[in-house]
Amino acid sequence: MPIRPILRHPDPLLRRKAEPVSDFGPGLAALATDLTETMIEAGGVGITAPHVGVSSRLVVLKLGDGPVEVFVNPEITETSDETVTRDEGSVSMPGVIDAVTRPARIRLTWADLTGAPHEGAAEGWRATCLLHEIDQLDGIFWLQRLSRLRRDKVVRRFEKIRRLGGEA
Repeated sequence: MPIRPILRHPDPLLRRKAEPVSDFGPGLAALATDLTETMIEAGGVGITAPHVGVSSRLVVLKLGDGPVEVFVNPEITETSDETVTRDEGSVSMPGVIDAVTRPARIRLTWADLTGAPHEGAAEGWRATCLLHEIDQLDGIFWLQRLSRLRRDKVVRRFEKIRRLGGEA
C-alpha cells in the first residue's frame, strides 16, 4: 500500500471537522493500511484520515510495541476530572512539541473496520493519544490547546525548521 503525503500546518483542511464513516467496504481497510504505513514512515504514534486530506473519522494508533489499533467514528463519552500534562506534537508539524494538559482517563465508543460497535476505556499515554487524534477529527489542531504565547513560539520554531530544510 502507498505511503500518503501528510498535510502540513497551517493547511486549512487540518481545521475541518471530519465526516462520519458510513461505508465499511474494502476502501476503508485500504485507507487504514495506508495510514498505518504513513504514520510509521513519519515516526508518529497516531494519525487520522484528515492528516492525509481525507475527511473521514478514522484514527490509527500504534503505541510502542503494542498492536496497531484502528478506531472508526470514535467518540469520547466520558472524561476524568483528573488531568495529566504531556508533550505532544503532530505528524503535520514534525520537529516541534509542547506540553498539553488533558484528562487522565476517558471512556469512548467506536466501530472497527467491519462496522462492529465497541466501547472501552483508556488511561495514560493511550488516553492522551486518543484525545489528541479525536480532537483532529473534530477540526481541533493540537496547537489550539496551547496558550497563544506558547502556540506562537511553537509555530515560529516550526517555521524555522521548514526554512532550514529540516522538515521530514
